[in-house]
Amino acid sequence: MGLFTKDINTLDDLFVHQLQDIYYAENQITKALPTMIAKATDPGLRSGFQQHLIETQNQIKRLEQVFQMHGQTPKAVDCPAIDGIIKEANEVIGEVADKEVLDAALVASAQAVEHYEITRYGTLIAWAKQLGRDDCASVLQQNLDEEYATDKKLTAMAEAKVNVRAA
Repeated sequence: MGLFTKDINTLDDLFVHQLQDIYYAENQITKALPTMIAKATDPGLRSGFQQHLIETQNQIKRLEQVFQMHGQTPKAVDCPAIDGIIKEANEVIGEVADKEVLDAALVASAQAVEHYEITRYGTLIAWAKQLGRDDCASVLQQNLDEEYATDKKLTAMAEAKVNVRAA
């Protein structure tokens, strides 16, 4: 089902579709993070990626909980946006020889992913509330809070040391 197909007729249909989209995205992220962990040379960055992998696995469980709360079976739909972000990250990572510059590229790539997730979760929370599903919104809010926290940590790490070393 494409984003704007006749299968989406209501806000509820759109909510479920976007839930499937972020479910796919989070699963793709769990596949991409081990490479980022292996490529990171800064110990703090590596540790942060390892922690975020665990968080992402928990976020997937929360998404499965939201599916169930909403009477749906967890299902993923292709998300060309996250596929493109991950593809671009892999291309950049493969092109950078300098390890300190590589760490800066990894942070930038990770933040692109975080920003995508932040937009999706923010929208899903708004729609859940509009649909009278505050229960779903509160579970999704936990994921959004973690995404904001990860983005903030990445910014602090980049500004304090990673970008400085890369320069």
